[in-house]
Amino acid sequence: MKFFLKEKLPVIESFHPHFSHAFGEMVDVGGKRFRPLLLLSVVHCSRPLLVENALHVALGLEMMHTYSLIHDDLPCMDNAALRRGHPTLHVSYDETTAVLVGDALNTHAFYLLANAPLSAEIKIKLVSILSSDAGIYGMVLGQAIDCFFEDKHLNVDELTFLHLHKTAKLIAASLLMGAVICELDKATQEALYQFGLKLGLLFQVQDDIIDATLTSEEAGKPTQNDGHKNSFVNLLGLKGAKEEKHKLLRELDVELGKLDAALSKRLKSIVDEYFKG
Repeated sequence: MKFFLKEKLPVIESFHPHFSHAFGEMVDVGGKRFRPLLLLSVVHCSRPLLVENALHVALGLEMMHTYSLIHDDLPCMDNAALRRGHPTLHVSYDETTAVLVGDALNTHAFYLLANAPLSAEIKIKLVSILSSDAGIYGMVLGQAIDCFFEDKHLNVDELTFLHLHKTAKLIAASLLMGAVICELDKATQEALYQFGLKLGLLFQVQDDIIDATLTSEEAGKPTQNDGHKNSFVNLLGLKGAKEEKHKLLRELDVELGKLDAALSKRLKSIVDEYFKG
């Protein structure tokens, strides 16, 4: 499924020399678009006529993710010079611009959700999910743990907790938000969310493997950069991380069996495309 987010980016009218361009730059340069793809895949399989309406939510979700990357790359965190094969914003402009663009993307995500052509009840649910799983109950808490425990050893349960929050919950939220847009039953919503948590852990394990095995040019971001972090490769070794990846793939196959056949087939194709290599 192809979808285009660039044309929906807002134009910011002001006399600031570069803020409007900087605001959309990291969204525009690409990336996997993995979270919007999951949301739109659920909608496309379940209520295809709602795909156009759901694009507003998909862009908000991508903006939320992009804000997190911009802040993650700041000098006070990872101090990364490359993201999505493009110089990071604090490198292209300055740290103040990067912080404020991240802030703007975060808040504009909720503007898009609030103004999406969906019912008020659905939009309130979407705002609740995104604010929970991207905020102090999810991504922000995970990032806080990740930063605080650099150069400190975590056990496997603590590492799993970290990445369930930092990475997996926003991926699970993407699937759940698609289900809410389509008004799927509660059992399906829960099954999709649980599938998303495992998928998010798989995403992180693969990211750790990429960091250990690819060059920065191949990955489009700095690699060989997790030596002081708590990663699955650092804790389990490269062989152990690859075994964990295959274990999660087997568990995802079980979770797919709980879903509608068409949706299961679509999600399996995404898993195969992104993770079976």
